[in-house]
Amino acid sequence: MGQTEHHQTPPEDRISLIQKSAYSVGMLVNNLQAAALPAMVVILNLGLGMSPVLVGIIGFAPRIFDALSDPMMGYISDNTKSRWGRRRPYIFAGAILAGIVFAAMWQLPPGHSESFYFWTFLTASILYFLTYTIYATPFVAFGFEMTPDYHERTRLQAFANTVGQLAWLGVPWFYAIMASELFDNTVHGARVLALWVGGAICLLGVFPAIFCREKIVPLPAQTLSNKEDNVKGFWGHSKDFFQGIGTALSCRPFAKLCSSTFLVFNGYQLGASFSLYVIIYYVFFGDDKQAGSLFGWFGTLTAVSTLVVIPLTAWISTKIGKRETFLITISLSLVGYALKWVGYNPEHPYWLLASCPFVAFGTGSLFTLMGSMVADVCDYDELESYQRREGVFGAIYWWMVKVGMALAGLLTGVMLEASGFDVALESSQSERTLWLLRVFDVGVPLISSAVAIWIISTYEITEARAYEIRAELERRRGKPEELLVAEGDSV
Repeated sequence: MGQTEHHQTPPEDRISLIQKSAYSVGMLVNNLQAAALPAMVVILNLGLGMSPVLVGIIGFAPRIFDALSDPMMGYISDNTKSRWGRRRPYIFAGAILAGIVFAAMWQLPPGHSESFYFWTFLTASILYFLTYTIYATPFVAFGFEMTPDYHERTRLQAFANTVGQLAWLGVPWFYAIMASELFDNTVHGARVLALWVGGAICLLGVFPAIFCREKIVPLPAQTLSNKEDNVKGFWGHSKDFFQGIGTALSCRPFAKLCSSTFLVFNGYQLGASFSLYVIIYYVFFGDDKQAGSLFGWFGTLTAVSTLVVIPLTAWISTKIGKRETFLITISLSLVGYALKWVGYNPEHPYWLLASCPFVAFGTGSLFTLMGSMVADVCDYDELESYQRREGVFGAIYWWMVKVGMALAGLLTGVMLEASGFDVALESSQSERTLWLLRVFDVGVPLISSAVAIWIISTYEITEARAYEIRAELERRRGKPEELLVAEGDSV
């Protein structure tokens, strides 16, 4: 299980504090975009009275477009040649576009039919996720290639995810903000809150594009020359694109990372989709304001605990390796999910907070480890394919995450209907409904995380193997060279 030898990171493989900080601000924006929409979409049901099944469709349908747009954006980014690099132009443009679209999509006029709100918001969601892809796919790939070192990759992801976790400190309070007396109703609150969120995406999302510098990896002689690459044409690039997707999907270590992430994160997301309903209708018997407060404290304490878990995960990883660290931290999260069942107590509602530190081990360790492990897989792929495809691998990985999130939204609607939940009943939901909501909340992440632990127990790329791969690659094509960008250049 454990490694007997651990390598030290040489100075040339270290990432400067300025670049780590800029990339981390980008992670904050990436997380904000991922978290804000699911946190606010409940307004379509509880504020506008839309059927939960239709809300689920809105969450799921844009992912059909992501199935092609995410890996396509990855391929485009991998093959872009510009004076500003492969990633930075898209990060800059994507941040501005995504912020504008997010702010606009919530400006829903009052007094319209369910059908109007459904089609309007569905169309806006598709457009939003396309702009989000322009930002997120190159941004994620950027993080994979900032250092070739096994441990520095984990430190970068830990640093970035610690800052990114600040988004999860605020997002749990979104419902309480929208339901507050500052606004006429929750729909009005959503309109104003969306303007704040969209502005933050625009302003902060450009930081990695402005302050980070890219590295280039010299490819071996077996790859196409620049001249040959430029005359491939549409069909040549299409062939390479689909071959790249096929190669990525057939890569066994990568498939294990994708499937385990899908299970851990989206099992958590699906379970958490029922938490607010349980708190409102089971713990507080329909009291929105008390429920919003407890839900906010639950999310905030989980996020604060995650801020501790992330650097702890990175430290443990340097001692025992990434795979073994994953097995420990996700096992601890199982304890947290089990404690939620006890914590849902109408007589002692704040007992729920006892589960937060344990739940945080799942949410905090997952992307810190997985981001670093996908970077290792990109080296593994280059050894086999003679190509660098951080964009494609990152796109497929995060598409799996987003599909899972969408599937969680779709299944939430279906499972709400199956539970017998009726928003018109307010505080008088049936005992069966309340029991099923708790079963869904606790049972789904327990089972999915346990399966993920079993999958990662067979993951092949250990620390020793990762350094062997790097040594072989550098013998074959040399070390990464920093891309020189003139002082003062900007996107």
